[in-house]
Amino acid sequence: MMDLEEKRETGASLMFLGLGIWMMDLLVVFFLPSGIKFGHYATFLGIIIAMGVLGLVLLIIGFKVRGKSSPE
Repeated sequence: MMDLEEKRETGASLMFLGLGIWMMDLLVVFFLPSGIKFGHYATFLGIIIAMGVLGLVLLIIGFKVRGKSSPE
């Protein structure tokens, strides 16, 4: 079983990865107008939704792992 410090680090790492994926998602949003111009709106929308959901899932899992690391 992992000790408290490892759980905190794992949770923080997962939360950081989730935020990193959201930052990459902002880059996709930045290029969305060019995707619309070339007719690839659905592709960009699919990528935006998938990355948003993945980032949210990682944030939730990281928060739960970090929250379970309380000494109680």
